[in-house]
Amino acid sequence: MRRSLLPFVTLLFATVLMLSHAASAAEPTQLSVIDQQVGTGAVARNGSEVELNYTGWLYDENAKDHHGAKVDSSYDHGQTISFTLGDGKVIPGWDRGIKGMRAGGKRTLLIPPKLGYGGRSVGNVVPPNATLIFDIELVSVH
Repeated sequence: MRRSLLPFVTLLFATVLMLSHAASAAEPTQLSVIDQQVGTGAVARNGSEVELNYTGWLYDENAKDHHGAKVDSSYDHGQTISFTLGDGKVIPGWDRGIKGMRAGGKRTLLIPPKLGYGGRSVGNVVPPNATLIFDIELVSVH
């Protein structure tokens, strides 16, 4: 007596679809660093004063390059920002993701909530537990 495999195959197919959707829908949990252009200047190390331009977006799995709604940009303000790397004056994803860059370099940082703002919201632009993407241009290192 042969049993029909149709219910088993249907269940297996549905499970695979659910798992693949869950995997693709999962937001990053680790910091991702992607060098777009490696600079030729000084290397950013903890304790270095860094000057940079940036544009930040909310992560959007459906958007091109996952760049969702723009959060902020130094270009919009018409000036770079400066801070001492490793002093904790910026989100941990920046302290970790900018470390090792060379002046003149461009880097994209994919920052999970635990290395961003965590459960805090920032104004009405960044919701709690947001994954962020920042495009960084390191202007100088001192």
